[in-house]
Amino acid sequence: MEVLQLSLLALFPALVIVAGLTDLTSMTIPNWISGLLIAGFFVAALVLGLSPTAIAAHVGVGLAALVAGAILFALRFLGGGDAKLMAAVCLWLGVSGWSPFVLWTAAIGGLFCLALLVARAHAQPLVAGGPGWIVRLMEPGGGIPYGVAIAAGALLALPTSPLALAAFAG
Repeated sequence: MEVLQLSLLALFPALVIVAGLTDLTSMTIPNWISGLLIAGFFVAALVLGLSPTAIAAHVGVGLAALVAGAILFALRFLGGGDAKLMAAVCLWLGVSGWSPFVLWTAAIGGLFCLALLVARAHAQPLVAGGPGWIVRLMEPGGGIPYGVAIAAGALLALPTSPLALAAFAG
């Protein structure tokens, strides 16, 4: 595998990890992360030789994820940054990767939420003097940084993506 191909493929895990950590510490996912994922997809797809039909399929999956994310945002199940990150991740993962991504994200998200609820019920005295982001994370009734689960699901689903398969086939 060429250095350029590997570098382009490494962009995806690097950005989703940054998104997960940023959401964990600030409860936000900056738009620049999703924007770079979208731009990076098109460069990677061209360099890795995806056909126009395959690229169109990826775009369709990304748009479907954006619509689903917008609905979940309107229902107040997800934040706007989560919805945009999910769409950008689905753009990269395509038809073969979106369902493993959704399954991994749901499973990890459920476990993460459960662990966070238990921690919030028991850790208040321990985190009182901690960093601000930990205190905020442990507030009872506070938000859930779902970008953590999205990032983990994305990393676990990446091997099923046509981009990853194309990169390692050559």
